[in-house]
Order: sequence, then structure tokens, then C-alpha cells
Amino acid sequence: MAEDFEARFRSPEAYSLARSALELLEGERVWPTPINYEIWAYVTAEPDSPLAKELARIREKGEAITEDVAEKLASIYLPRRRLSEHIRDTGQALSRELASAEQAIRTAQATSETFSSRLEETSRTLRADPSSDALRGVVADLSDATRSMQAQNAEVERALAASTSEVAMLREQLQEIRKEAATDPLTRLANRRAFDEEIERVRSGAEATGEPFCLVLLDIDHFKKFNDTWGHQTGDQVLRYVAGIIRKRVSPPRFASRFGGEEFAFILPGENLFDASPLVNSILKDVSSTSIRRRSTNDNLGIITLSAGIAAFRSGESVHDLVERADTNLYTAKRRGRNRVVIESKV
Repeated sequence: MAEDFEARFRSPEAYSLARSALELLEGERVWPTPINYEIWAYVTAEPDSPLAKELARIREKGEAITEDVAEKLASIYLPRRRLSEHIRDTGQALSRELASAEQAIRTAQATSETFSSRLEETSRTLRADPSSDALRGVVADLSDATRSMQAQNAEVERALAASTSEVAMLREQLQEIRKEAATDPLTRLANRRAFDEEIERVRSGAEATGEPFCLVLLDIDHFKKFNDTWGHQTGDQVLRYVAGIIRKRVSPPRFASRFGGEEFAFILPGENLFDASPLVNSILKDVSSTSIRRRSTNDNLGIITLSAGIAAFRSGESVHDLVERADTNLYTAKRRGRNRVVIESKV
């Protein structure tokens, strides 16, 4: 979806989209900072995206789009923007180190070629004049060339060792950046972008091998009312509480992510509906087993409950269809009274 968004802003309709985004900002009385413009431009181009839905939810509640809110939205739904400079800077540093290593290797090659040339020259000298005086001169010349080459090789080794260490450190930084780009900053679960990539990978694998997999969507019950009563900071506390339980229960190769807002998603490779149901029920039980308290005031927040829908992948279907079926089951659970799991009746 991000690629579609970028393509549209390189297309002839770019100016129209940009004007629409600015009009939306003006209509909502939101200051057109770069981050706000990027959010509204994305929503203008992708009006059905998770970001657009979350923004609509915030606007319906009459909440102000502060810098903190904008930063949170961007970190969840537009992670590429937040990390582009880090990736660029680390990539440039890595390029510099590789260039340094390449230069050291070129220097070593040049030194080796020089040494070979001197050996050939020495060989010609001996053939022309095999006397002892000439031999002593040749030995001295070779000794000088050998010492020079040894010194140069030692310098190359030091340069390569330093570059190797720096490249290893930069590789670790790039791994951390990739991890951060795929992580929701609030819950520390995978974010929506990482979910989209993982479910397509698992779907392609299941299509090729015939292995089953399930998708689970979970939603915190009455979260909007809870947020309205206690505020967003306490709402964030609840999200972290639920995410902490999910992290303990859902480990690789299972995949857990924040799907958007108060909704979470699990991908369960190699598992069918009967495998998935006990896992999800255990998470619902763990979440509702403890009455949590507001961190700032110690007020009793009561019991948190979840509703969940589970769908099993059907050969030939798209990710969109699978998500739709899991979402339908989730809302069936909501209609039946919440705090329950609904599994599709037919596979």
C-alpha cells in the first residue's frame, strides 16, 4: 500500500491530492507541519487505510491532533518516514567502510605487483651477473623489498581489521533499524506493516505446500468507553498490559502484531482451527484474570476482556478475504456479548 501511495504522488494527480490534503488540514484546523501534511496526504490517497480509520475515530471523538498524537500515528502507520534518515545515515557509513576496505585491498594488490616486478628484475640481474658481489646486492635488494611488503601488509591487516569491526557494528545497527521499522513502539509487538509482509509470506508458503495456517483477530472490549473515561495515557497502559500477555503466549513461528488501534492479530503457521482455539482462549483467560489499576492514581480499572475471531486459510484465497472472514468472526463475538472467541463454522 505504501508503494501505491508513493506512486500516486509521482503521478499527474499528485497536485490534486496535495491540494485536497491541505484543504483537509485547513478544514480540521490542523497546523500543516510536515508530519501532519504527510499523514493527511496519505489519508487523502488511501481513504480506506487503517491510518484513515484511526484518524476518523480520533476526529469523531473531538480530540485535538497534537504533535504527540501525530508522532504516534506516524510511528504506527508510517514507520518508513520515521526511520528513513537512520537507514540513510547507516547505509552511508557502511558504504564508507566498504570503500575503505576496498582501498586497502587495492593497495595490497599494488604492493604485491611491485614486489613481483622486483623479483623479476632480480632474476634478470642474477642471470646476467652471477658473481658474489651481484648476489649480495640482490639479497640486500630482496630484503628491502620484503621488509617493505611486510610493513605494507601489516598496515593493510590493521585497516581491514578496523573496517571489519566497523562493518560488524554497522550491520548490527541495520538489524536494529530493521527491527524497529517492524515494531509498534507502544506495545513492542510487530506493527501493521510487518503483519502485511508476514501474512503474505505465510500465505504464499501455504499455497505452495498445502500446509494449514490460521489468522486470529482480537479486540479489547469497550476500549473507546474506557479511553473516554480514563484518558489516553491509561488506555496506553491497558494496551501494553494486553500486549505483554500476548508476547508471553505467542512465540515464533507464531506471529503477533498490533493490527491497529486496540486490535491485535496473530498468524499461526502450520496450525488449524482446533490448534488455534486453546491458545486464544488461554489469552482471553489470562487478560481477564486480574483486575488492573491505573498507574498514576492506583484507581481500580476493573477487568479487561477481549473478543476474538479465528479463520483458517483456504487454498486460492487472498489475504484480504482471509482477513475479512476473521474480522466477521470477531464482530460476531462482539454481538454475542464479548469476552469470547468465535471460530468459523465451515472450512
